[in-house]
Amino acid sequence: MSFFDSPLITRIRRNHGFEHATIHILSKRHENLSMVGRSDWNGFTLYGTVDTDEVKYAATEALRRLREGEAELAVHPRCGTVLATTGLLTALATFAAIGLDSGSRSRFRWSSMPAAILAATGAAIFAQPLGLLIQERYTTSGQPGNLEIQRITANPNGRVMIHRVDTIQ
Repeated sequence: MSFFDSPLITRIRRNHGFEHATIHILSKRHENLSMVGRSDWNGFTLYGTVDTDEVKYAATEALRRLREGEAELAVHPRCGTVLATTGLLTALATFAAIGLDSGSRSRFRWSSMPAAILAATGAAIFAQPLGLLIQERYTTSGQPGNLEIQRITANPNGRVMIHRVDTIQ
C-alpha cells in the first residue's frame, strides 16, 4: 500500500475533493464568491460570507454529483496545491536563473534579473496545469466512497462566516 492509499490520507483526499466540489457548486450559484476552504480527516471548513442553507445545499449537491461520476469537481484552480506548486517552481527557476558566482558566497547580480523574470514567468505558466495534475492524482479524490455528511455547523467570527462540514466514512 502506498502512502496516498493509507486510510488517513484517503479520508483527507476525499474530504479535500468534497470541499472543492462544494465550492464549485457555491461559485455557480454566487457570482464573485470569495471563499477559502481547509480540509482534514474529519471534514472541511469554509471561510466566507454565505448562508448556511446554501452551504447545506451545495454540500449535498456536491456529494451527489461526485457519486454520479463528476470527479472533475474535486479539482479547483485556486487550490493551495496550485499555489504551492507555483511558489516552488518559480523559486527554483529564479534561483537557477540567477545562479551563484564562482566564489564561496552567493552574490546577487542585477544583470541576471531579465533571465530570472523570464524563468519565473515560464515556471508560473507551467505550474498551473502541473498543480491541477498533482491535485487530481495526490491531494484530492473525486471518488467519495462511503463518505457521508455528519453535520454542518455555522460559526460567525466577526465579518467572516465559518462553516464546518463534518463527515463520516
